[in-house]
Amino acid sequence: MNVPQERKVVTEIPGPKSQAIIKRRNDAVSASLGMALPAVITNAAGGILLDIDGNQIIDMGAGIAVVNVGNSAPAVVKRVQEQVASFTHTCFMVAPYEGYIEVCEKLNELTPGNFKKKSALFNSGAEALENAVKIARHYTKRQAVVVFEHGYHGRTNLTMAMTAKNMPYKEGFGPFTPEIYRMPMAYPYRSEGNVDHVLDEVIHKIEKEIGAKNVAAIVIEPIQGEGGFIVPPKGFLPGLAKFAKDNGALFIADEVQTGFARTGQMFASEDEGVEPDLITTAKGIAGGLPLAAVTGRAEVMDEIHPSGLGGTYGGNPIACAAALGAIETIQSLNLIKRANEIGKIMVDALNAMKAKYPVIGEVRGRGAMIAIELVQPGSKEPNGDVLGKVVKYAQQKGVLFLTAGTYGNVLRFLPPLVISDELVKDAMSVLDEAFANVK
Repeated sequence: MNVPQERKVVTEIPGPKSQAIIKRRNDAVSASLGMALPAVITNAAGGILLDIDGNQIIDMGAGIAVVNVGNSAPAVVKRVQEQVASFTHTCFMVAPYEGYIEVCEKLNELTPGNFKKKSALFNSGAEALENAVKIARHYTKRQAVVVFEHGYHGRTNLTMAMTAKNMPYKEGFGPFTPEIYRMPMAYPYRSEGNVDHVLDEVIHKIEKEIGAKNVAAIVIEPIQGEGGFIVPPKGFLPGLAKFAKDNGALFIADEVQTGFARTGQMFASEDEGVEPDLITTAKGIAGGLPLAAVTGRAEVMDEIHPSGLGGTYGGNPIACAAALGAIETIQSLNLIKRANEIGKIMVDALNAMKAKYPVIGEVRGRGAMIAIELVQPGSKEPNGDVLGKVVKYAQQKGVLFLTAGTYGNVLRFLPPLVISDELVKDAMSVLDEAFANVK
């Protein structure tokens, strides 16, 4: 690796060089774009981000679950270099190339479902969701799309309608695409009464308020990401999938954040043996290059008329090369197993902190997709104030943590799956120190 795998803070964060460049950013870049870490990165590898001032920062976000295989993974770099030297673009719909086909073959093989599958490639998670809904509506000849509280599906007009949280994702951007219906989510930490009853409530609302015969698709993240890493109780996802099948609707799993070994399985749907009709992927698919996909039942994917799907850049040859390198890395390094190992280190440390700090209401997640929800001690009242202080404290010590949650009170952990045990433990020790010092 071209970056030493240890935490090191040599200046305040941001350092003087970062501050100068961030000033240029403020002058040149729209103020609408957020910035989690005020440090300018020059190199990254393994579990470390190296900033322009020489600070080595532990990366507990992986670019929001994108570089699961690590930054500049050797297999990704090798394939990308070979591809960029051959050709950079033809548009697959104009002049096809083998890399696109190989990625589709891999997706058809790796995604859940013991049936014939086909895939189509796009640019982003939101674009994949847009196309999954298009496919479902065209196939079923229906319009209604069911989504869930706390869900996040993107920032385009349709996916903003599907996304639950208003601020910052939807505020002032309407009107939104119609025929999107939001259902209660089984949120074990916050659900009133028995969470198993939520499935019955969802089915009742669909039948009475929409009409099951009008539903084109039920769309859900197997573990909700931006909503706060909400893990539904056992039986909720299979129950939704069965209801969809029984009523002629498609069950769509949004695995944009959960896919590609992140949860300790290749895809989170596998946890309960759910076989989605369509599955959307992006983020971890290509080791940092922009690529997304819809994979699903062949008869569903083939029902769309010729040229009904596509896009100029979808399945760009360089991104496809990167995806093949990322999948190769996941398999050769057994990153599915590694995700579970990383997760155990984090969960053990976080549960020990929970016992000490009543501000931690719950530890949850699977594999290397773990979160803690922060509350006012003695209650479940969201505590976003402490969250902000903890994140800032950790940054000054050289650790990057990401936040999430409908209530702005969730700290999420998404380290690269190639991070060392030592760096994970170091990050957890800094977090412990943060909770001990912030008020």
